[in-house]
Amino acid sequence: MSGKERSPRHRPWSVYRANTFDLSAEMMGLALSGTSQDPDEPVLEFSVACSELVTPSLDRKPTSFVAVSCTTPPQAFWTKHAQTEIIEGTSNPIYLSSIAFFQDSLITQQTQVKLSVYDVKDRSQGTMYMLGSSMFSVKELLQDKHHRLHLTLRSADNERVGNITVIAWQIEEKREQRAPVARLQRGDTVNGRMVLPVDESLTGSTSIKSKSSSLCKDPMLKAVFGGVMSRTYRFPTTDGNHLRVLEQMAESVLSLHIPRQFMKLLLEEDAVRVCELEELGELAPCRENLRRQIITHYQTIILRYQETISDLHEYKGPSFKPSTLKAERKLEFIPTNLHIQRMRVQGETGYDWTYDVVTIGAPAAHHQGFKGCGLRKLLHKLEEARKHSAGFGSKGMTYQPQDVVKAKELIAQINTLKTQVCYYTERLSRAAKERSANALERTLAILTEKTRQLETVCESKLLSSAIVALAAARPQFSQQSTPSPSSSSLSPSRSPSRSPSRHPSSPSRTAVSPSRQVTPLEGSEGSRSKRVSAQLDNHEEEWEKVWLNVDKSLECVIQTVDRLLQRDKLQSDSSSEDVFLLSTEVPNNTKKESSPEVEKKSPGEWIEVLYPLLTTLTECASLMSDKAKKALVFLLMQDSAPTIAMSLTMQYRRDVVFCQTLTALICGFVLKLRNCLCDTGFLRQLHTIGLLVQYESLLSTYGEELAMLEDMSVGIMDLRNVTFKVTQATSGFSPDMLPVITGNRTGFNVRVPMPGMMFDTLPRDIQNGMLLRVQPVLFNVGINEQQTLAEKFGDTSLQDVINMESMTRLSSYYDQFKEVLPEDCLPRSRSTTTLPDILKLLSQNVNAKKTKNVEILWQAAEACRRLNGVRFTSCKSAKDRTAMSLTLEQCQILQQEHAMAPQVFYQALDCMRSEGCRRENTMKNVGCRKYAFNSLQLKAFPKQYRPPEGTYGKVET
Repeated sequence: MSGKERSPRHRPWSVYRANTFDLSAEMMGLALSGTSQDPDEPVLEFSVACSELVTPSLDRKPTSFVAVSCTTPPQAFWTKHAQTEIIEGTSNPIYLSSIAFFQDSLITQQTQVKLSVYDVKDRSQGTMYMLGSSMFSVKELLQDKHHRLHLTLRSADNERVGNITVIAWQIEEKREQRAPVARLQRGDTVNGRMVLPVDESLTGSTSIKSKSSSLCKDPMLKAVFGGVMSRTYRFPTTDGNHLRVLEQMAESVLSLHIPRQFMKLLLEEDAVRVCELEELGELAPCRENLRRQIITHYQTIILRYQETISDLHEYKGPSFKPSTLKAERKLEFIPTNLHIQRMRVQGETGYDWTYDVVTIGAPAAHHQGFKGCGLRKLLHKLEEARKHSAGFGSKGMTYQPQDVVKAKELIAQINTLKTQVCYYTERLSRAAKERSANALERTLAILTEKTRQLETVCESKLLSSAIVALAAARPQFSQQSTPSPSSSSLSPSRSPSRSPSRHPSSPSRTAVSPSRQVTPLEGSEGSRSKRVSAQLDNHEEEWEKVWLNVDKSLECVIQTVDRLLQRDKLQSDSSSEDVFLLSTEVPNNTKKESSPEVEKKSPGEWIEVLYPLLTTLTECASLMSDKAKKALVFLLMQDSAPTIAMSLTMQYRRDVVFCQTLTALICGFVLKLRNCLCDTGFLRQLHTIGLLVQYESLLSTYGEELAMLEDMSVGIMDLRNVTFKVTQATSGFSPDMLPVITGNRTGFNVRVPMPGMMFDTLPRDIQNGMLLRVQPVLFNVGINEQQTLAEKFGDTSLQDVINMESMTRLSSYYDQFKEVLPEDCLPRSRSTTTLPDILKLLSQNVNAKKTKNVEILWQAAEACRRLNGVRFTSCKSAKDRTAMSLTLEQCQILQQEHAMAPQVFYQALDCMRSEGCRRENTMKNVGCRKYAFNSLQLKAFPKQYRPPEGTYGKVET
């Protein structure tokens, strides 16, 4: 090739951001009058075909490709722009990959284009020579009547070596729907700009209603995705027409944005955990030692999180992590090689379809290593260790796994309800101060509901046993046979005691408030076991009294509000009537329970009457919540103490894996939501049964990849604890469009901002903040030489179990769909195979004992598309096997859904693999445009997953 040619591929693709470029007047001259420029679309696209190619050696036909270079005056050198795929053994090649110039190419009418045809002698070695070349200007092509040029190819010796035809593309529409394009002469202008006829479909023609949103122009997507690169193709169809295919690949700023948020939440959660342990109060020496050990382990993990957060904020590299850094400690929470892959298909009849897939390197703890063990085995080992140590942390009291889960749920509920009770107590106080009867009544109803819910949560038997366990762990319990006045236990006495409220208006004196006075236990001279039993009974009784205090406090508030409202109504009905007569109409039992102080208050001073009662309710609810929370924290401490080191190590690994899967999920959700904004069937399905997310994995079940698959399967199943909430963006600035994560390991919520105009089109349920669920499934089929070893000498049971579990969940999701939604919510398909038949075939293949049964992947992907799901594809690095799978899926879609001619299937497949976006993905990751395969490896691959000669070799992965 010419030594003056400079390739833009020397720059990393991540530097190409999704920006709308300002077009020069000359560049706008390439656009049609009245059309809007879309950065996703080329301003010029043409295809090339050669004929009568002659090689010096007449005994072989050329294996050729066309390299395209361009130069725009005053530039004095040629810049390589693109090249076609290689076509073997023909003198008349027709290339499927078209040549596209996008807005950032900055071409003008004066741009010169050079077409150089090369003959490849050995594809594996890359040896080639130039047959001949030809040149033309952009203006020549556009001003030709048919936008077609027939050029002669000449060798370096100026000998004719063949012909080359250049065709500028223009979608043919129904003539009655298309205004005629007049041929504009040189100098014709519109609004001061020179305008020339060019491809209508590629410059934003309004006659085609696109069903996709621009990655570069749409404000919602532009905020999330960047570094967009594009390739274009033209494929013949069975009816003699052509498909125009735009292939795009983009990285996402979420690769860094989400891990930074996620790490902050983990840090806050574990810091709260340490505070909760510190606030348990004084414990017996043996329990205190356990607490110190647990806190020490947590502080070690917290330091690791702090270091990672610092590393992530200091990171200034591209917004994706290349596969060569997948084991880098500082970046372990960032997903490997996360990209979105888009294929946009336009037909000559005007239809426009978009297919998106998120690609990600296997979500796994690469830095921590595998050593034959991933998360599945670690979880199993942890459960076994807990069984062996059962009773160690609680002196014979054991907790089942479901009890631990329940305890965590109770803590979350208590925290939420306590906050809500305090909030609505303040609201009620404000309504009383403003003397708003309506607000007082409404707020009281909510306060009553929330307080009753808190009481219900605190009635749990598990909580009662935890209260007793914590009491038994106090130093006083082991040092004294009877409770002392300094004990923190509550009195079993039924004698009147003073309320925690500082005001005489208080709950009924028959309900005992926390008291420091105690009554000695009967039978204190008995055996120690009886004394212990009696003490525990006392603590249970005192916990019940704490609960009753909340109940009675609430009753006092309700009765007082009712009296105030009755007086207010009576006063409004008859202003001359003495409002104090109302006291004679109050039932006797109510009058006895009320404080004389209440009766003496002026009816105009509601706040003075209610404030002390509300203060008492708040204090009682807080006391009950705090005691309950401490007891449950102690329960969790007992459960985790024997295995705390193993548990936190496993949890850290799980956090790493989950963060990677969560980041990919959010990318997929944003993309799907934006693309289906006008699809009422999808939106209805989304808020009714949730979003299906289908992960396709190509990992083998042998060696380290087996452990990767264990990690990945756990991380994907953890996505069931994720919900989404769509909100209206506060502004149109990109930072305000980025998703925000809240929550903790029990459950994370992702708020997805959307511009106001888009938000207004959503169903009312989604606008009102409905939480949107996801249903994740994972299907894995290993295809490489390691999988051959696993099938012959190893074990494929993990793959079988994962696929069967996912098949069950996928069938369940479809069953839910059929129960509540009509079939017209789903996208239409040209396929003659129905969705139930696809699921049946998939189930049969999952249960069949067949080696490298890739039909599982094909059918699972099609089922996902037919169910409005989001597709994810993954291998170890999302670079090589992922590229083979993605390009195969794209060609299958083109053939099944868009009638691409079957005779060009494999040519189209090789074309995408050799010149498509995934080839450039290898460059982004390892600096070399080669897939990391060798000939021996590829012999073990299924035929459909083998790249063309010359595109693979030994490179770093």
